[in-house]
Amino acid sequence: MNSYCDRIFKIGKIEKRIYEKLESDGFVYFVLVDPEKPGDLVSLSKIAQESGVTAIMVGGSTAQLSLDYEEVISKIKHESSIPVIIFPSGTASIARGADAIWFMSLLNSDDLFYVIGAQYLGISAIRSLKLEPIPLAYIIVGYGGTVGFVGKARPIPYERPELAAGYAMAAEALGFRFVYFEGGSGAPRHIPPEFISYVRKFVSIPIIVGGGITNGTIAKELIAAGADGVVTGNVLEGYSQIKDKIFDIIQGCKEGAKDKLSKINK
Repeated sequence: MNSYCDRIFKIGKIEKRIYEKLESDGFVYFVLVDPEKPGDLVSLSKIAQESGVTAIMVGGSTAQLSLDYEEVISKIKHESSIPVIIFPSGTASIARGADAIWFMSLLNSDDLFYVIGAQYLGISAIRSLKLEPIPLAYIIVGYGGTVGFVGKARPIPYERPELAAGYAMAAEALGFRFVYFEGGSGAPRHIPPEFISYVRKFVSIPIIVGGGITNGTIAKELIAAGADGVVTGNVLEGYSQIKDKIFDIIQGCKEGAKDKLSKINK
């Protein structure tokens, strides 16, 4: 018989897989596919699985049709067994076929729809489709990009990590199990490692970072600074050397995890 805590704090198989990857590898790596410009899904799916990518995220700031999501998800599933997590931009992003969905709240939005409204409207469909909801606090920083504009966010300046730490602590206290700092799709500059290392001092939940991560060196610096995971999107859409690019970022993450562990053991 499950304990009371087990019944209350349910952890699904995809979330459990993420924790297991963090335990074994010291990092997680997600590839983000935009349903509006998915690229070569056949090759991407196979390479992602062969390379050890944790999961493929499907989502975009402006993608609106669940059918677009379902088509992309179906193609990924046909070519690989890699987990697919929906990265929603709204209720229209809820689609069948995925393994899980980031059940996220855009904490620094001025529009309550993105803080709690979309979540209220979407949860019944999520349960009906038996998607695993993974609680995630989403925070826009720096450049912000399209997602910052659409989500009516107040992006946190890179030079004000104490503001980010405040949001992260609030997220942890509210029960979110992950915090995602987003620099914006195609950001001209990635989130500084010192920004992440500052926030890391105040929270224990996994920190995921996205935006402007174009190579393994950046991934290494972010993981070494205290990030637990990275997300790449636009950097992979051109595809010309996708296998080398994914390998480069994974190698960077491995080196960053090693550096982080050595700091802990000192």
